[in-house]
Amino acid sequence: MNVCIIGDGLTSLSLAKNLINKKINVHIYQGKKNNISPNRTIGISRSNFEFFEKEIHNIKYKWRIKKIEIYSEKLNSKIINFEEGLNNLFFMIKNDSLYKSLNKQLLKSKFYKKIKIKDNNFYPELLKKKQYDLIINCLPKNFIEKKYFFKKIEKKYNNIAYTAILKHNKLKNNIAIQTFTKYGPIAFLPISETETSIVYSLDTSRNNYNKKKVIDLIKKYNPKFIIKKISKLDYFELRSSNLRHYHYKNIVAFGDCLHKIHPLAGQGFNMTIRDIKVISNIIQNRIDLGIQLDSTILDEFEKKTKHMNFIFSSGVDSIFEFFNFQKKIKNQNLDKLLSLFGNNKLLSSKFIKYADRGLNI
Repeated sequence: MNVCIIGDGLTSLSLAKNLINKKINVHIYQGKKNNISPNRTIGISRSNFEFFEKEIHNIKYKWRIKKIEIYSEKLNSKIINFEEGLNNLFFMIKNDSLYKSLNKQLLKSKFYKKIKIKDNNFYPELLKKKQYDLIINCLPKNFIEKKYFFKKIEKKYNNIAYTAILKHNKLKNNIAIQTFTKYGPIAFLPISETETSIVYSLDTSRNNYNKKKVIDLIKKYNPKFIIKKISKLDYFELRSSNLRHYHYKNIVAFGDCLHKIHPLAGQGFNMTIRDIKVISNIIQNRIDLGIQLDSTILDEFEKKTKHMNFIFSSGVDSIFEFFNFQKKIKNQNLDKLLSLFGNNKLLSSKFIKYADRGLNI
């Protein structure tokens, strides 16, 4: 089987590594040089991490998160606490570290090749030659997305996410903290004893923010760190989207081209890993049964994932809208009710499983 993956990000490399582990030939077509920011991180849930290490790639540099604390600025108190004994809730990884590690391993494989896209004539030629059994598009705003995958359910949040790395004094650092401020949610995500990743999603519907203002707000909501340095800020506009149709003939959208969600729950890359798991299992089942690998794989993939991805995306959007509504009203009864729910052990356990495994709980 010959597979073409368009794009050169973490999604593309992770999917490629899973496929070459099955001895499937993979060509990655790279657009512009992919500059992975050293200031971006991802959190991978426990079950997804286990799958990633078993079926994709061993992650050498990771940081274990044992507990999540969620605060409300309005109540000036902790409203939700997630903890599961000695178990890790999720793992934090630097994007550039994982990218370099995956890329290094892929380049060693005889089943893998990376090719640079020289111009837009590449896409019509690719479709005309029909040299690949599957074409997987992970690159947004290209010819394939505009031609075959333009029908989406989209939402603009009027939010900009700012990311950075805090360097601080050494401390025991395995608790993730998120505070719902009047400006938007800010997350402090540990990546070592001396470094913590920050994701601050700021509401831009009424205010504009320059970098100095963002840094001032980070310092204001800093929960406990003695800061030595704040790295360069990266930022990006926040939107959610879900494709109406996942594939066309033997072409399938994947990763952010398939679905995007608000980062407040840290579930974007986790959804992609769950998609990789589904398509990996479909392909492996066919290999085990000696069945030909063809585009019917994509029919089965869409049937198994589309409804779950949409429900999960809608759930994350509902969390955003709830807290967006909560910060606007003056009555604190809603906050107190949320605090009661958040400290209920049964509900907390259900939420942990939902965040860990998606709808497969």
